[in-house]
Parts: sequence; structure tokens; C-alpha cells
Amino acid sequence: MTKTDYDAVVIGAGFSGLAILHHLREIGLDTVVVDGADGIGGTWWINRYPGVRTDSEFSYYSFSFSKEVRDEWVWTERYPSGAEVLAYLNFVADRLDLRKDILLGRYVTRAEWDDDTSRWTITFGDGSVFTAKYLVSGMGVLSQPIWPDIPGKDVFQGQLVHAARWPREGIDLAGKRVGLIGLGASGIQITPVVAPEAGEFYVFQRTPNFIVETNNDPVTPEHLAEVRANYDEIFARAASHPFGVDMVPAEHSALEVDPEERERIFESKWNEGGFHFANECFNDLAVNHEASELASEFIRKKIREIVQDPATADLLSPKTYSFNGKRVPTGFRYYDTFNLPHVHLIDTASTPITEFTERGLRVGETEYELDVIIAATGFDAMTGTLTGIDIVGRDGVVLRDKWASGIRSNLGISVNGFPNLLLSLGPQTPYSNLPVPIQLGAQWMARAIDFAEKNELPALEATKESEEWWAQETDRAGKATVMYSEGQKAKAWFFGENVPGKPHEFQVYMGGGQVYQQFCRDAESEGYRSFRAPEFERVPETV
Repeated sequence: MTKTDYDAVVIGAGFSGLAILHHLREIGLDTVVVDGADGIGGTWWINRYPGVRTDSEFSYYSFSFSKEVRDEWVWTERYPSGAEVLAYLNFVADRLDLRKDILLGRYVTRAEWDDDTSRWTITFGDGSVFTAKYLVSGMGVLSQPIWPDIPGKDVFQGQLVHAARWPREGIDLAGKRVGLIGLGASGIQITPVVAPEAGEFYVFQRTPNFIVETNNDPVTPEHLAEVRANYDEIFARAASHPFGVDMVPAEHSALEVDPEERERIFESKWNEGGFHFANECFNDLAVNHEASELASEFIRKKIREIVQDPATADLLSPKTYSFNGKRVPTGFRYYDTFNLPHVHLIDTASTPITEFTERGLRVGETEYELDVIIAATGFDAMTGTLTGIDIVGRDGVVLRDKWASGIRSNLGISVNGFPNLLLSLGPQTPYSNLPVPIQLGAQWMARAIDFAEKNELPALEATKESEEWWAQETDRAGKATVMYSEGQKAKAWFFGENVPGKPHEFQVYMGGGQVYQQFCRDAESEGYRSFRAPEFERVPETV
């Protein structure tokens, strides 16, 4: 007979779910991980489009808590491919013997709190039910795709695919007329991989990005040995960095140095590649508009140097917002791709896409005939996975309804009215390289639950006061950055601007990962007072 009652049910078998399962086991909790997919990996199982890879280097895009995993897993690329990350997560599951407590193909449709039993009832798509004292979301932030708001999607007679729903068997694109809608991180990674294969490749661009190019060098045995020997120090540096990366924060303002020195620093970090440019050039690129614009003009100059056609280079250069107005993506020969003669950049900011047609896409009065259309139009980030199912708390309140007018949580971990519901990478958690807050969050969560169990707390639940404090702090921290004005101009996802009707607010905490972690340590040192809502202890009404 299948077991149905647990101490903790964790939804999601990606980075979060694996870390949480490992650490909840350490405190003796009877825990099961459930996932609607057929494989382990979460975001890395879902996203398998051509070119998918990390934009963080392997040394801090991995767990540090298992010496066995660190010493035995062999990374091969500086920026691992999606397939390599997926293989890594499966190795973690096997090496730590996690798979026996993971149930796949179990899609959660509803989770409801019962005041009488102080337990959660979790219902799956097939009608089966689990119960648990603790319900933990490890569903991630980038797995609820959104389609472009363009009429006629069902009319198109060719193949239409979302980047986050790429067929496991792949798509034959050789010689075909391929169109790409959406130029966030996914579209930027797809472009240089798909373009050489396609017969004609049309990129429909509404908002260009400031892309920091990088190289993907192989990992040498010497480099891997050095990382293994220093994993704890690497993780500690990443944990103390605002963006969760193993980098040395810059000490000087872009405005403090003369133009020649500023250019030299920009050039040096551009050549180093990836997030080094955003994080190691100057200390005010994210908080000072003038400094941000200096970085913007440097990248515009690089685009003009790389892209041979001046008109195309001009279209690829953002002008309506400045650097850091959107999440900074990394590119792997992205700009070079537009030098290929069969690659066409279509400006949909001046003339929008009006509709899908049977044969392709119509932009204004022009129809582009296409065999395949790829929608790399992103995700309902941070909240989408949580509001996509019925999570019902005390007094029948549904989480999506509570958040309809704005997110309320304590540190993005717990929500008032939803006892013993804990969130990994919930909304209002740090804007960061994600494996770092995932690991630290899982460890914090295990300590919090252990404290609650040993001290016989009725439940872990955010107080109303903590929710208001954290909403104000998230807003304050966000408004202190250039993202506040520039992100609105760029319609950035961290404002929810990419989802029609979503409340206009910061979806993530912009105050720095290291600041956020101190808040978490403070809550712990105070005996989790802000996670002990007095409302839970009221006496239920009797009939």
C-alpha cells in the first residue's frame, strides 16, 4: 500500500527540492518530494531548448554541502550546458540516495490547510491525496511559461513551440524558415545556436538587451582540482556577495576615475566575460544612473564594433533604458550571429506584430512566411508556480487571491494565514545567482523546522507585522537601484511587467543577497518570533 502521510511534502525536484530533502532528512523528518515531470531537474528538466546553459560559472552554480558530490562530479564547461546541469542534479540525487524519496509524475493541483488537524492535504491530478504537517514549495521561479499576447496563435499551420516546452526528441530546423519571438535569456541563448542551422532566421525584437558576451572555456583538470580544494571558501565568498557570485565587489565609482582608466576597466571585465562586467567594474552601476549610462554606452560601442551593418547594430543597441534596467544576460557570440547573411532582425517596437497567420507572422502590413515559430517569451516569474495551483490557507483563503493586489510574505519564506507553508525562492527573495540562496535557504528552513519541533511550536507562520515590514523593505531596496526607473522603461520581469494584469511591484529583493541572509540570521537568533503568528493559536469556533 502506498504511503500517503508525511512530516513534510516538498513540491519540485530541482535544485530546491533536492537540497530541502537532504537537509530535512538530516533533522529526521519523514519527507517526500513530488514533481509533475517525469524526471529530476526542475527548471533544468523543463528548459531543454537549443543553447540552454547557465550564465553563472560552475564553481558557484553548484552545492557545497556534500564533499562526496564536490569531489566526484566532473564539470566540463565553465558555463555548463543544460544537459550537464541536469546530469549533475541526477548525480546528486543518486550519490545522496535521494531518489527513493522522490515521486515523479505527481502533479499537484491543490493543497489545503486543515485547522482541526493542523495538517496540509495535498491533492494530485489523478485525484490521489497526501497529508503532511509541513508543505514546502521548491517549484522554482522559471517554470511557468507565458505565451505572447498576439492574436491567432491557433491559426498558424507550421510548428509553434515555446522555448520552455521544447520537445524531448528535438526539432529538425535544418534549412527551414525559423522565427523567434522574445529576446530574454532564452532567446539570447537560442539565437547563435539555431541561426546557423536554419535556412532563414528571423528575430522579432521588441526590446533589445545589454548583453555581456563571454567565452565558454573547457574546465581543465587543474582548474577543477583547485575548485574542489577551495569549495568552502568559494561558496562563502558567493554567499557574502550581493549577487551570489564568487567575485570581488568593486571599490570605486565609475565617476571617480578618469575616462581612460574607466575605459581600461570596462574593457578588462568585458574580456573576462559574463557577470564580471556587471559586478567587478564599479560599485555604482546598479545604483547610479550616470554610472549606468557610462556602462550602457560602452556596450553600445561594442555592438557597433561587432555588428557589421550599422542599421542592425543601431537596432540592437538599447536606447530607451540603461544598463541594469533588465537582468543582465550573458551571450555566447550573440551579436556576431547578426553578421550571418540569412539572419534578419525585425524591429517590432516601431511596428508591432499584429497577428499569427496560417503561413507565419504579420508585422504591420508585412507577412513573414515561416515553417517554425519559437516563442521565447519568458515566464510568470516568482509567483506563477504558486498562483498556478490552489493553495488554500486558513479560513479558505487562496494564496493567489491574497496576492492579487500585492505580494505579502516574511522574507519570501512564509505567508500569514498559511501555517507551515514554506517557500524556497519565494517572491521577495534575493535577485541573485540562485543555487546560493537555494542552499542557504534549505539549511535555514531545516533549522527553523527543527526549532519548531523541539519547542513544540503550533506552526511556523509569518506574522502580519513581518509581512508589512518586508514589503516595505523590498520596496525601499528596489527603489534605491537604477532598476526602479530603468526596469519600468524596459518592462522587466522583476516588476511583473511581462505579465498583463500582474501587480506592479518588485518581485525580488534588490538589497543584496548578503543583506538578505543577515535578515534571515536575525530572525533565527530571535527564536523565529516573526514566524510565530498569534492568529494560529486562537481557539477554533465550535458549532
